[in-house]
Amino acid sequence: MEFLQEAPQLPHPYRSDRALLNLLDRALPTPRRAALDADLDALGDYAQMAWRRAATTTRRKPVLTQWDAWGQRIDRIELTPAWQEGAAMATRHAVLAAGHADSEHARLEQFARVYLYHLASEFYTCPLAMTDGAATAIKASGNRALIERALPHFLSRDASTFWLSGQWMTETIGGSDVGPTETVARRDADGQWRLYGRKWFSSAVVGEAALALARPEGAGSGAAALALFYVETMDGARRKPELLIDRLKDKLGTQELPTAEIHLDGLPAWPLGELAHGVRQVAPMLNITRTWNAVCATASMARAIGLARDYATRRQAFGRPLIQHPLHAQTLADMRAEFEGAFALTFEVVQLLGRVEHGCAASHEAALLRLLTPLAKLWTGKLAVATCSEALECLGGAGYIEDTGLPQLLRDAQVYAIWEGTTNVLSLDSLRALAGDGPDPLRTACAGWLAGNDDMHAASAIRQTLDATARWLDQHAATRDTLEAGARGLAFTLARCAAAALLARQAAWSSRHGDRRPAAALHRFVGHGLDRLVAPDAANTALLLG
Repeated sequence: MEFLQEAPQLPHPYRSDRALLNLLDRALPTPRRAALDADLDALGDYAQMAWRRAATTTRRKPVLTQWDAWGQRIDRIELTPAWQEGAAMATRHAVLAAGHADSEHARLEQFARVYLYHLASEFYTCPLAMTDGAATAIKASGNRALIERALPHFLSRDASTFWLSGQWMTETIGGSDVGPTETVARRDADGQWRLYGRKWFSSAVVGEAALALARPEGAGSGAAALALFYVETMDGARRKPELLIDRLKDKLGTQELPTAEIHLDGLPAWPLGELAHGVRQVAPMLNITRTWNAVCATASMARAIGLARDYATRRQAFGRPLIQHPLHAQTLADMRAEFEGAFALTFEVVQLLGRVEHGCAASHEAALLRLLTPLAKLWTGKLAVATCSEALECLGGAGYIEDTGLPQLLRDAQVYAIWEGTTNVLSLDSLRALAGDGPDPLRTACAGWLAGNDDMHAASAIRQTLDATARWLDQHAATRDTLEAGARGLAFTLARCAAAALLARQAAWSSRHGDRRPAAALHRFVGHGLDRLVAPDAANTALLLG
């Protein structure tokens, strides 16, 4: 009989995830854990169903129909099944609302849900992230009218009243640099603000609302003159005529996500606060969406490693399963150790966010959150691409075939390093956080995380690398160009030090409960090296680029 290779199977994303289970056991009080468990188990079930559905159905993309048969502009977008199910899944399991509960554990409980739901959602989590960010920005603005108008929809646990919010910042003239924004806000004869302009990337154009940067008519140039506005996109069941969808982007990945180019032709808008300093008002939103990005990147790594490991138990080569070949096993274990470091750092950011938002953080933790948020986002974004690429290779030629599902993982992973700030942009944000607070908050945190750790080699490596970063900062502090040129290496070094110290904390806790696997992950992670510092050489750079 002809041989047919058995396909990899997706382990239950919740019941099989040791890192997540251990984190929740360690971090959550027992009553809260019991209440959370049902949602996480159901989201794991949904993830398995979505994986099976993807393997047995033809992949679809959103379709934009701009005109109906009678010449009326309709801009209708047909969505994939996962997107059609998105509002019901997100509200039923409080994927967004849980993060705004009145508890320091709210963000951990929310992002455990996000971590399990993300890949099954086909990046419906992208507009959920922007809606979370919008809710956070509106809360921070203190605008009572908008708080009462928008938040009940954004945080609804009823799909019939739930709204998504977009985030309309990027224009053709600039990406991360929003200073040249050309969208104009004008008041009409009735005093209503209206927006006019073009937005180049609108990832939640199917939502019911959005936050948009615009320049009030008559305001000066530059980013400081921009204001942040709230808009609504729907007039009952129809899209407002002042919002025109030019086309959907044809992207490398996240193809189920309908990212649009749009024109605003007098769309009614309401300022969140003062008619200036809109970029400053965006800051709370960016911290939220960058945390979503890191959690989703970590979820992609978990999926890739889970499938690669399962396949290694099913695929025979040279008389034995792949997992019994020493080099293949080494490769899988290397991937697992890096993932566990990323998981530890990402979910520490999640917990810090919850503590800071609820006013129960230690004195150094607000500064620590300012530093670790960009570090977690930039490092996990790059690591997700490398991990998904390695997972494809673990399946050999099958990993290159579309309907195995692996190529989509790799294509989708590339967005994590781009969305909400590229690696270089986030590295410079990390430098700014260090300029404000210095490395001391991280040193203080690492000292606490290492307490009780019995891996003296790991502890020594972490301390020595932190010392090296302090010397590097002192050496280059006087030359801004040199600091910026080395910012990426500095950021990766700090991210790896933090991840290693957090792994040490988890290893100490797990060892007391009879599980030595986190200690093994720590030993291997530190063995990969923590120091990624570089000595910038401007003359060498100029020669290579000349």
